[in-house]
Amino acid sequence: LADEHGAVWAVGERECSIQRRHQKVIEEAPAPLVERIGGDLRERLYDAARKAVSAIGYTGAGTVEFLADETGRFYFLETNTRLQVEHPVTELTTGTDLVAWQLRVAMGEHLDVEEPGTRGHAIEVRLYAEDPSAGWQPQSGTMHRIEIDAQTHFGPLDRPGVRVDAGIESGSEISTFYDPMLAKVISWAPTRARAAAILARALSDAALHGPTTNRDMLVNTLREPTFLSGDTDTGYLDQIGLDVLSAPLADESTVTLAAVAATLAEVAVNRERARVQRSLPAGWRNMPSQYSHKTFRTDDDVEHEVRYRCTRGGSVELPDVADTEVVSTTTEQVVLSHNGIRRTFDVARYCDDVYVDTAGASVHFRRPPRFVDPSAVARPGSLLAPMPGSVIRVAVSEGDRVTAGQPLIWLEAMKMEHTVAAPADGVVSTLAVEAGRQLAVGDVLAIITDEADNDSETEHSDAPTPQETSA
Repeated sequence: LADEHGAVWAVGERECSIQRRHQKVIEEAPAPLVERIGGDLRERLYDAARKAVSAIGYTGAGTVEFLADETGRFYFLETNTRLQVEHPVTELTTGTDLVAWQLRVAMGEHLDVEEPGTRGHAIEVRLYAEDPSAGWQPQSGTMHRIEIDAQTHFGPLDRPGVRVDAGIESGSEISTFYDPMLAKVISWAPTRARAAAILARALSDAALHGPTTNRDMLVNTLREPTFLSGDTDTGYLDQIGLDVLSAPLADESTVTLAAVAATLAEVAVNRERARVQRSLPAGWRNMPSQYSHKTFRTDDDVEHEVRYRCTRGGSVELPDVADTEVVSTTTEQVVLSHNGIRRTFDVARYCDDVYVDTAGASVHFRRPPRFVDPSAVARPGSLLAPMPGSVIRVAVSEGDRVTAGQPLIWLEAMKMEHTVAAPADGVVSTLAVEAGRQLAVGDVLAIITDEADNDSETEHSDAPTPQETSA
């Protein structure tokens, strides 16, 4: 912060090493590197930043960025003459309202005599509508519900907790025309370990009903030993691996119980809508009968069938789920006792999408259709649009031979470029798009047929027809 009267403040430092595609994912203050190296590194950074700002007579808020190494050497990168996305971690650790100071400086006010000190540790994560496990594919659609347990929005924290800076709310539409960031979720606590734990729990307990997000990756990162040690750099995500960091928070047992909860909540809905014998449990029989069942499908296309039967006494039998009893059921909440431990599952439905939230994990199910529309089934070899966006380049034509991994089509979505490659060797038998076309998820881009099949078709088409032979 610098005013018109020559005063310059160095308002703390931040570290933003964890990045994907050169965009920051996690930011924190103070910087773990500076804390680890110690010595005069912090003062040298402050001094360099003050000199850079003073040299150009800058006023207002700004950020001077450096690249640092493990020896304590640092190198100037750039100056951002504005507030940055991660400015909340500075506000929480210094108690300084940077937005207010921008306005005060612009009105000609003096900065106070002393620079603000720092207290505790703050960590910010960027919650994106994207799928890290699928090459960071951006997502779009309706955010039916977004609820994160937080003490405050856009303000300081007077005790350990979480702040949320969001530009969306439940019911907002996530389009393809803007950056896929949904919200900034920031924690503050006296220590870094506590700040990470508080933030991880707030995210894992959040209700996020809508497009796929990077929530699970963020939580796994905040709990990962290397991150917690503070020994991270710009290669962190590649070093640990997205297969590890993007692993679902819900383990196999939780998914199974969530499917049971989804089933029982849906049964409760059916009974609530029943026109006759509404007071009786669904499927109730005076004598034992066959099991009823419902099927749900997870995002990784795994089907979970739940068999159940209401006994004569009104309890529910679950033959495929051991050591599990139904404690209570409503249309929106199911309480189960599993291995003697009670767990509460909140269930929400949006057409064929079912979201089940429990402590520390969430599961998204889809109801599989009872009957499949043949016209909705893609032909073998079809390349489908992995995300909504626009075609910016097509590198092949119909009839071209392609090899596995060869880039064929380039898409642009949410300010990022994505390549669609050939899944196997073959021939482009159909090309369904051209540059400039807008796409929805699942639109057919092209059809790649096997070379052998294509050659067979060619040979068959060249053979004389019976009429030609007889003539």
